[in-house]
Amino acid sequence: MNQISGQDSFKQQIFGEDSRKQFDSCYPEQPHVFDHAMVSHQLLTLEALAKLGTALPEKSVEYNPGDLPVGITPEDVPDNGMTIGDTIRMIEQSASWAVLKNIEQVPEYEALLLLLLGEIRPILEAKTGQMLKPQGFIFVSSPDAVTPYHFDPEHNILLQLRGEKWMTTFPAGDARFAADEIHEAYHVGGHRNLVWQDDFEADGTRHHLTPGKAIFVPVMAPHYVQNGSEPSISLSITWRSDWSFEEADARALNGLLRKRGMKPKAPERFPARNRAKSLAWRVLRKIGMTNE
Repeated sequence: MNQISGQDSFKQQIFGEDSRKQFDSCYPEQPHVFDHAMVSHQLLTLEALAKLGTALPEKSVEYNPGDLPVGITPEDVPDNGMTIGDTIRMIEQSASWAVLKNIEQVPEYEALLLLLLGEIRPILEAKTGQMLKPQGFIFVSSPDAVTPYHFDPEHNILLQLRGEKWMTTFPAGDARFAADEIHEAYHVGGHRNLVWQDDFEADGTRHHLTPGKAIFVPVMAPHYVQNGSEPSISLSITWRSDWSFEEADARALNGLLRKRGMKPKAPERFPARNRAKSLAWRVLRKIGMTNE
């Protein structure tokens, strides 16, 4: 595999033919690891990322100590006592975990994001329709750092660039690993962190990520990440689809129905659609009835 860096990454293919075939076979519902050819890039050095973290709006930066338990509530997550720039520059010693959100707010990073998504866009649009809301996230982690158990609303490919990590994934849509009520709360402003139980571990799938490996993670698939013994840099490229937005709207409507004493049926997973509930939620939101 030819690995590329700097401006050359804009001229060569990041996801080869075999990787695109593997993505096609797993998208949109099965986690899968495949190869990529972008291990380094001038926009992804520690110094470049420290500058990016400082330039992004405060709401687009999240960082905290990395020695957290797999299951931790949002209110229990402590501050690491450092700035985002220092956290990243000193990631080898800072015992921290940081994420830079919505990197597409900066033109150079937007170009990188769209380049990567452009290579797989025909595959994903053939299955889930138009690629919507492309976003990028960069994770910088100290040795042995933990990203707690959580889920995300986007279709996601995580590219490992430096160091190694293990991601443990759990089936999306299975209420055992993320209760329906937690889904519903998330889609009206709740936190992405989930309630962990030790007996979940036996049913998870552990994926080993090293530089040059990427993993596709389905919408709302619970997972947690354990970093290796060296600092780690990962790039997450994400997008939404009409299907994912419908699922989110249906969850939000179910939360409203549950508050009124009903026991709504959970949304169906792909390829089933949730148009009726989605439309109902959008109408209620438009007329101001979703805050009751």
